[in-house]
Amino acid sequence: MSKRRTYRPEVKAKVAMAAISDRKTIHEIAAHHAVHPIQGSQWKRQLLDGATERFTRGKEPNGKDEGQAKEAELFHQYCLAEG
Repeated sequence: MSKRRTYRPEVKAKVAMAAISDRKTIHEIAAHHAVHPIQGSQWKRQLLDGATERFTRGKEPNGKDEGQAKEAELFHQYCLAEG
């Protein structure tokens, strides 16, 4: 019996952002990051759902700024790597 693989949040974010960009197919992205295409699609959906929630809830309580900074940094790194 094989053990489940776990992925760091940074990997999930990179795969999801790549899937959102539509520059490559989900299969190409999944192959590049060594994940199953369905997993990549699920992470994309989670990111999109989270983004929608972000805009509907308004301002977050203190302590969330650090997470937002990390998300922005990861997105910037992704854009530089793809460009």
